[in-house]
Amino acid sequence: MEQNLALVLFSGTDDKLNAAAVMTAGAAAIGRPVHIFLQYWALDSFRADRIADDHGLAPEAGDAGRRAVDALAAAGQAPWHETLRQAKELGEVDIQACSLSMDLLQITESDLDPLVDGVEGVTSFWLAASDGQVVFI
Repeated sequence: MEQNLALVLFSGTDDKLNAAAVMTAGAAAIGRPVHIFLQYWALDSFRADRIADDHGLAPEAGDAGRRAVDALAAAGQAPWHETLRQAKELGEVDIQACSLSMDLLQITESDLDPLVDGVEGVTSFWLAASDGQVVFI
């Protein structure tokens, strides 16, 4: 079995979520299991009623970044949430919401998009990450 990739998603901007989705799809395509832990603003972006919204870009993207992202979307690039759905079809991708962030943001499991597989605490995340690579976005 390939080494596990654990992603901690903290940022809720579309550019960072897209980067995470592309990393996830690439790992899933080569058979590498991916465990995603959603915290704070990333978790907020996974609300069922907000997942397809424009979540903006990181400030460093600036106007040029906005134009580039809009051009990719116009050319047919799938939004990050669709890339994650495709990654789940390709391979072993588990997406978990952070229980502390759920409490902080007053989110319930029923508020989350079906992409999210469940809720876990940080200890469970580290157990799932095991000796695999951890990437923080």
